[in-house]
Amino acid sequence: MRLMSLVAATVTVIAATGPALAQEWIEFKSLDDRFTCNFPGQPTITQTTYTSQFGANLPARVYSVTQGPSRYSVTVVDYGPIEKILGERAKSCPAGDERCNGGMGTSGPGYSRADFIGAPLYAIWQFTQRDARLTQLIFNSTYGVGGQQLHLTNRDGSRTVAAIYVHEQRMYILEGTVPDGYPEPVLFQTSLAWLDENGNGIRYPSLYHHAFPPPPRARTESN
Repeated sequence: MRLMSLVAATVTVIAATGPALAQEWIEFKSLDDRFTCNFPGQPTITQTTYTSQFGANLPARVYSVTQGPSRYSVTVVDYGPIEKILGERAKSCPAGDERCNGGMGTSGPGYSRADFIGAPLYAIWQFTQRDARLTQLIFNSTYGVGGQQLHLTNRDGSRTVAAIYVHEQRMYILEGTVPDGYPEPVLFQTSLAWLDENGNGIRYPSLYHHAFPPPPRARTESN
């Protein structure tokens, strides 16, 4: 019922604002970051850094589009160098510092594995520090990759729907914000899909979680 209501509300907004709005949405593909997602226009790509829980400055890209008062973005953080960065830092730790003891157990050098495994939780925590009210936090998955979805009401009444996934050493943070009275941007979130190294769509018949060995892949039907 919720999905049907959302679709109906979306159709209402498109009808009220004219056919141009519907025509602006495109399927965008990033071969660099191996994902595809629908945006209301060609996204601007910004190179940036993302500071992880344990202080590693990781390379990241932000794909963003602003459509009137609405904003849509996908931030992709490369966790590939996390062990190298925190491992190097661990070499200069004070004697006896527990986090820098060479990666005993599951923590990894300089807590690098703990940082990677906990990346989605840390990203969620950052959302909760905003001047907004968290109204829902749920498990979600897309093409077999498990993640989390957040719904927030901002101080000005606008609504933000965010989703966080980790796939093959990358963390993907999707964020859509729309004004008060607009349908929540859930359809933006659900358009996210994965690409392999050749740009083909992939899915996982069983749940993918970055803390465990990946299950076998399958091609998506569209490919």
